[in-house]
Amino acid sequence: MTVQASPASTDAFVTEWEEWHRHKDATLAHEHGFLAVTGLYWPDAEPQRFPGAPGVWSAGDDGVTVELDDGEELVVDGATVRGRHRFGVLAERASVHAVWGDAVIETARRGGQDVVRPRHPDHPLRTQFTGTPAYAPDPRWRVTGTYVPFPEPRPTTVGAAVEGLEHVYDAPGKVRFVIDGQELELTAFEAGGPGDLLVLFTDATSGVTTYAANRALKIDAPGPDNRVVLDFNRATNLPCAYTDFATCPLPPAENRLPVAIEAGETIPYERKSAAA
Repeated sequence: MTVQASPASTDAFVTEWEEWHRHKDATLAHEHGFLAVTGLYWPDAEPQRFPGAPGVWSAGDDGVTVELDDGEELVVDGATVRGRHRFGVLAERASVHAVWGDAVIETARRGGQDVVRPRHPDHPLRTQFTGTPAYAPDPRWRVTGTYVPFPEPRPTTVGAAVEGLEHVYDAPGKVRFVIDGQELELTAFEAGGPGDLLVLFTDATSGVTTYAANRALKIDAPGPDNRVVLDFNRATNLPCAYTDFATCPLPPAENRLPVAIEAGETIPYERKSAAA
């Protein structure tokens, strides 16, 4: 059902949303945020150089290694390293950010593969960023639902923005809710905070007014009665909506909603410009 709001509470709702959205865009546009990424590289056993990064990179069973040239250095966990440096075997979805001058070189593990991503603050995608367009916030799109936990978390394999890559997430349960009289449900994944949930979804606006591949919505931990609030005004784009250098997960097949969720973030200006 929809959570009703008085005019006064609606004003507060809009103000809180605007503050949230400014903070979200500021994080995205951080000097070493996703808009600063200049490339997505996949090191392997053959040593190779990557544009925007120092040294020669390789990867094997012992993780990622970089061989820095004379005069080159990285700062890793506050320590300056020169010559050969081994990043070790990283856990899935882990990242190490090594500082190189005013840039950061990210080493990560995504979909079972090692990744190197340089992040440069002067990248035009970042310096020309003017914010993310979105539907006007409307309390109508803040709905209550019910969390239905599974007996055990279910490992769920989903596709990725990068063709051929797959991600596996634990799904602790589903969220059921009603929009315009239609009973709907979304498979939920674990999020950052204790008990918090994350849903990835598409809907009838996807590819029309919203990014085609996915949107994400964080949900606060369910209450004692397993009630949850889905505020679709806070449905966000993942990094892949802005850059091709992201490995974002796609929604599971059952999270393709048949209704139009005309709330939350819409297609970034950067994608609209690229398609023009």
